[in-house]
Amino acid sequence: MPSVREIYQFDELTWPEVNQAIDMGKIPIIPTGSVEQHGHHLPLKVDHLCATAIATEAARLRSEMSLVLPPINYGYLHHVMDFPGSLNIHFEHFIQYVLDICKSLAYHGFKKIILINGHGSNHNLIDMVARRTIVETDASCVFCSWWQLLRVKPDFEKKWRESVFPGGCSHAGELETSMLLHLSPDSVRQNKIKSEIAKTNKRGSKFIWGDLFAKGPMGLIEWTSQYTDSGVMGEAEKATAEKGRIVFEEATQNLAEFIEEYYHLKIEGRKQHQAKEPTFPLSFTTD
Repeated sequence: MPSVREIYQFDELTWPEVNQAIDMGKIPIIPTGSVEQHGHHLPLKVDHLCATAIATEAARLRSEMSLVLPPINYGYLHHVMDFPGSLNIHFEHFIQYVLDICKSLAYHGFKKIILINGHGSNHNLIDMVARRTIVETDASCVFCSWWQLLRVKPDFEKKWRESVFPGGCSHAGELETSMLLHLSPDSVRQNKIKSEIAKTNKRGSKFIWGDLFAKGPMGLIEWTSQYTDSGVMGEAEKATAEKGRIVFEEATQNLAEFIEEYYHLKIEGRKQHQAKEPTFPLSFTTD
C-alpha cells in the first residue's frame, strides 16, 4: 500500500490515516458540479467531470499536500429545467450540503479547504460556503470555478482560443467541448456538434453580455430556454481535443501551484476591536 504522503484520494484513507493526513497539513479539495444538459453533442456529466478531473490531477501532482474528495455531482440549475436530464438541487440545500462537508473536515482538524467548481450557477453558492466555513469554524476555505484557473497568465487564452468574444466560450461551447474531447472523447456525439451564440450576446447590449471569462456590468440570468434553442451557448465547432489537452494541463498545473502556496500560507489570527467583550455570541453564524 502507498503511504499517506502518496495517497491523494480522501476516501482511500483509513481513519487512523486521516489523523496522519491532518498532522501533515494536507488540504482537502472538494469538486462541485452538476448533472445538466449540454446541447445535442455533450453528455450531462460535463460539469462534474471537468471539475473532478482537474481537482484529482492537481491533488496527484501535490499528493504530499492535498487530498481530493469524492465529487458533489449535483448542483443548482432551476433555470435549466426546460431541458430534459437536468437535475436541480435547491440552492439552500446545496449550500448546506457542501457546508456540512466543510464543517466535518474542520471538526476533524483540517484547517485549509479548497472548493473547485465546474457549474456556473454554483459559483455564488460556493462563495457563500467558503465565507460561512471561515466564520462558522476555525478553518480557512478558498474557492474558484475551474476556468478561472486559466486566467493566471494574461496571454494564455491566445494560445488556444479561436471563438468569438464574448459568447464563444460559454455553455457547451469551444472550451467545454474541447475539454470533453480530451477527457472523454467517446462520450462526445461529434456528428451533432453545432455552434449557437446565446441571444443574450446577440442583442448587442453593452450592459448585458456574457462569456466564461468575462461578463457585462448588469446580470440577467433568464430561463436557459429563453436564450438558446439547442442548449449550446458558444462556438462548439471550433473545439479540438488538442485545445482540451492544453487547457486541462494549464488548469491542473495552476491549481497544483496554488495548493503549494496555500499550504505554506500563514492564516492570520482574528482580532476583535470592541472596547468591551461582547455579551452574547454571534448566534446567526452557528447552526
